[in-house]
Amino acid sequence: MAQSTSGAVMVVGGGIAGIQASLDLAESGYKVYMVESNSAIGGKMAMLDKTFPTNDCSMCIISPKLVEAGRHLNIEMLTLTDVQQVDGEAGDFTVKLREKPRFVDQDRCTACGECAKVCPIEIPNLFDMGLGNKKAAYKLYPQAMPGAYTIEKKGMAPCKAACPAHVSVQGWIALMNQGLYDEAIALFKQDHPFPGICGRVCHHPCESACTRRQLDEPLRIMSLHRYLADVDMKSAKPFVPKKKEPKNQKVAIIGSGPAGLSCAYFLAIEGYDVTVFEKHAVLGGMCDMKSLK
Repeated sequence: MAQSTSGAVMVVGGGIAGIQASLDLAESGYKVYMVESNSAIGGKMAMLDKTFPTNDCSMCIISPKLVEAGRHLNIEMLTLTDVQQVDGEAGDFTVKLREKPRFVDQDRCTACGECAKVCPIEIPNLFDMGLGNKKAAYKLYPQAMPGAYTIEKKGMAPCKAACPAHVSVQGWIALMNQGLYDEAIALFKQDHPFPGICGRVCHHPCESACTRRQLDEPLRIMSLHRYLADVDMKSAKPFVPKKKEPKNQKVAIIGSGPAGLSCAYFLAIEGYDVTVFEKHAVLGGMCDMKSLK
């Protein structure tokens, strides 16, 4: 049982030394803030198989301490956090911290791993010294504490930033590469409802920004989402987005060009009753579909 706190202590680093120091201080009645730059505590010891010189199982030694530190009422873990500045003097410090985003709600995550199963992006697993890959949605290691998953996100991909619609290019291409065409078209249409048209007339700034060109040549992104749209249209069950609860509100869209139809598409998904008015006999505005065949 935790003793009543008599002061606050910050332990920087969540390796085995930091964990043991935190446990000792917490048992002495101090409120302990354990600061760790990774998404979970454990440090180098969690990466080892055996320990020298006893050849004992590393995880067998550290696992009970991970659980105890995670459950101790006097210990607050500040993961994905770096120390930016320390001011003051012994016994009276003011510390400035910088917390990096986890992109997962730690309080609600149950560590079920379903996010990692559907994550389309693989990156080198630095926890295993780059010997294998991990998903961008990951848990640092199976016994990690805290147990919540983390999403490694390094800004916005150049191709996505260059796209006027900011379509998740890396995501849907990765899904196509795995043969998951239904999931790929669903991801594409979260941001852009017309991959078939865009796959024929777009000036494809994404390809100019593709970093693959630094090695050989950029990916043919425009042709890929044209192919994706054609596969979807020829399938027995073309993609139909799920609609949210009806809002019982009507919206009128004047003009059925790409902008008007896009507006109608996303409003309908949100649950609005949309009517599109067009003065011409066919929809599409300036997009002459006959010339695109």
